[in-house]
Amino acid sequence: MNKLISIEEAIAKVKDGDTIMVGGFLANGTPLKLIDALAESGVKDLTLICNDTGFVDKGVGKMVVKKQFKKIIASHIGTNRETGNQMNSGETEVILTPQGTLAEQIRAGGAGLGGILTKTGVGTLVEEGKEKVVVDGEEYLLEKPLRADIAFIYGTKVDTFGNIYYQGSTPNFNVLMATAADVVIVGAGEVVQKGELDPNVVKTPGIFVDYVVEEGPLK
Repeated sequence: MNKLISIEEAIAKVKDGDTIMVGGFLANGTPLKLIDALAESGVKDLTLICNDTGFVDKGVGKMVVKKQFKKIIASHIGTNRETGNQMNSGETEVILTPQGTLAEQIRAGGAGLGGILTKTGVGTLVEEGKEKVVVDGEEYLLEKPLRADIAFIYGTKVDTFGNIYYQGSTPNFNVLMATAADVVIVGAGEVVQKGELDPNVVKTPGIFVDYVVEEGPLK
């Protein structure tokens, strides 16, 4: 089964109002050409789930500048001043989530769990509006799972079935997000034929991937 599609075909799958996950850490491990195309598409009113909002001129930060998000769920926004401006003005809803909690919420979404229990945030602003659960006398916050309509992830080398090899630190949130969306689109640094990847280096099996777009190495 060949899952290769064009960037144009991939972007056409996103509709106004969708929730998208985007892999990467400060744009490292983000499928930059796919996100650039999404920024040019004019799609709007999206909810973004991402570790951070990149930079004003790179990654999902370009979409922030174009005001394509109505809501952002991220662990930090300090490298993109525009996100902070929109949050402070009330123009965009920004939910700041501890990084480990965010990762576990995505993992829970992919695993079909009802949520996770964590002590992170107990007694702080993080706990506002959240349910608390007591286990063996210890108080935890119930953090609900996160899922998306579409996940955009990046793989260093991807075969035509969608099996993914990641180089260096690029797996970051990509591995988790591949399990937690209805549709998973991977931007590939290099596309190879099915069977060319050593199974021992595959971190995301192709069973999780719906479409593959060849976009070239990260720069």
